[in-house]
Amino acid sequence: MTFESVDKLQNFLAKEVFHYTKDAKKASGRALGTFVEIITFYLASAWGLSKHIVIEERVLEYGNPTITHNVEYSLHPVRKSYPVTLSPVLPPITSRKVSTQLAKSYGPLDIKVRNETILTGSGVLRNAANIGTLGDASLIATVEGLDGPKKAIISVNAHYPKPFAMIECKRVGVEEGMSKGPQTIEKAKQGAYVAKAVSSLQKIRDANGALYGVIPLGDKFYTKPYQELIAEIIKSKDPALYKDFVLTIGVVSNHGNWFTSDNPNKEMKVLSQSYDWLVFLTDFGISEFISQLLINPENKYELVKEVFLSSYQNRTTVNRFTKVKVQYEVHLLLSEYFRKNREKIEHWFNVITPPSASLDDLQGQLATLAGKEWS
Repeated sequence: MTFESVDKLQNFLAKEVFHYTKDAKKASGRALGTFVEIITFYLASAWGLSKHIVIEERVLEYGNPTITHNVEYSLHPVRKSYPVTLSPVLPPITSRKVSTQLAKSYGPLDIKVRNETILTGSGVLRNAANIGTLGDASLIATVEGLDGPKKAIISVNAHYPKPFAMIECKRVGVEEGMSKGPQTIEKAKQGAYVAKAVSSLQKIRDANGALYGVIPLGDKFYTKPYQELIAEIIKSKDPALYKDFVLTIGVVSNHGNWFTSDNPNKEMKVLSQSYDWLVFLTDFGISEFISQLLINPENKYELVKEVFLSSYQNRTTVNRFTKVKVQYEVHLLLSEYFRKNREKIEHWFNVITPPSASLDDLQGQLATLAGKEWS
């Protein structure tokens, strides 16, 4: 089953899944926003970035740390990784159990433990669980393997506080009888402000509209044409140039509300001038994700459909299909799907900014930043 537009898909979900709600189309629109976030998370994981990802944590404004911004995903350098094995597994797997095992494996660590459940007794996983702090480093726990009640392998990654990249997902639905969602421009402005505020690299224009980048170096400013400077920063081995740089990435999705190929509207223009990378998840891409995993999956992915429907068709059940909380078996299936179909999934996206760039280029920049000498 395929859909010629996201609007058709949203109407289908409203009728078949969210019919019990007061406003079925609005509920299906919120779910579509969740799917955009899930697609973004599992594609970044398929790129090998899972140990760097933090979900919905606050990022400081550059030079103005009294203001912070909650972002969908921030990607942080890893200061140190601590593999931990729990055996036997006595669910739930909590931050306190993991921190106790950390002390047994690595000696006393001055960890300020955050009360968090990494895996519940019913098998609900918390992706990128923040289990506490070690000095100024956040400790992010990821379940790497689970052998029933026998053994669980947990990777605990100590992150540097400053991210090297951030990702925001933006989607707004169109209400019935309207040609445009009323909040689109406000959401675009919010995203644009955050994208411009978190990085040491700033944008300026000359009188002819040419875009330049400016970055502080000591008591001076260094400037070049924007794309040249961003490439130099990413390739540089000089920490003074890249230490406070944050690559800003926006992922947008919707039918005409944000973007039409022949006539980009105001919202898209605002976002494309603000993010270093702006990528558009096409109607075809989100339709194929939903069709192949949530509506008409092959047998091996049937559990993904079951968990999705149980999470969204019944308002009394715990949601086990979000970017933060997901049934562990579904997490494994999604990880496998994105890993095996990565090349196809990358074609679900169009790169809006920078011009003539590809997702391969974005992956390369993120890999380069992740591998820098951050110490």
